[in-house]
Amino acid sequence: MAKRYFPAKRHRRCFSRPVLLLLALLTASLAQAQDKPPFPEGTKRVLFLGNSITYAGRYISDLEAYFITRYPGRQYAFINLGLPSETVSGLSEPGHAEGRFPRPDLHERLGRVLGRVKPDVVFACYGMNDGIYLPFDEGRFAAFRSGVRRLHAALEKSGAKRIILLTPPVHDDAALGKYSQWLLGQRDSLGWEVADIHTPMTRRLETGRLAQPGFRLAADGVHPGEEGHWLMARAVLLYLGEEAARAPDALSALGSHPRGAEIHQLVSQRQAFMKDAWLRETGFRRPGMAPGIPLSEAERRYGEIEARIRAAVKGTAP
Repeated sequence: MAKRYFPAKRHRRCFSRPVLLLLALLTASLAQAQDKPPFPEGTKRVLFLGNSITYAGRYISDLEAYFITRYPGRQYAFINLGLPSETVSGLSEPGHAEGRFPRPDLHERLGRVLGRVKPDVVFACYGMNDGIYLPFDEGRFAAFRSGVRRLHAALEKSGAKRIILLTPPVHDDAALGKYSQWLLGQRDSLGWEVADIHTPMTRRLETGRLAQPGFRLAADGVHPGEEGHWLMARAVLLYLGEEAARAPDALSALGSHPRGAEIHQLVSQRQAFMKDAWLRETGFRRPGMAPGIPLSEAERRYGEIEARIRAAVKGTAP
């Protein structure tokens, strides 16, 4: 009897329907996770507290422009209530501002700010002024720790959905390194959220000085320039799980949007008058600040610029 030959079977990669369904669910979950916004559902107002570095606000504009282009369907109000010279410790050196006024204490105005803004998310960045630009001192350190604990307790009581403390920016003294280490330690001991901006700024300063001995992130050693503010913003974005690690500057981070530079400019323009309007609305004790326009007028102008921003996001005419 002749042998019967059968064609060789092709080995094909086949998946059962349950496996295909599982793959589809995993793919959908991954896409959803990548698009999941960093703030709790229902977040509307994101408050920034701090001193003159926060008041300058470049890092806040960087963050706001990023989130507008990254999450165009979400509308967050980024509210800058930084106040120059302010401390969280309540300390002030003798003869501050040539004796014209002591450093303002955040806690004097904190209740008014929280009552008026009613923030959903709060970022707070203190420490630079709390060391009083003097060698490290245990008494000043204790006052800083006490002030931060009071701040965090007040923010928890306010009902904020998320509280993120920032380590202080870099400065040429040992005090801020110790303040940063203590803040980072509260992540484990108390479960606080703390985003580290001090370490990446310190590393950039060190690498910059290897190539150029006189390199600085801040011309006066305190107030960061554009690069320093972007390092702050990028550290916050990375903490929030956003992909920004390779962007050398804010506009590069917005590069995927064809009108990213325009959006950043509009955001910066809006932040410039809104911060003074909010300071006027909530009150403060520090002379020499811009008077600010009434908040009602600022909000009207806010809406006008918002329309231009949304047109830019959609790629339509302004």
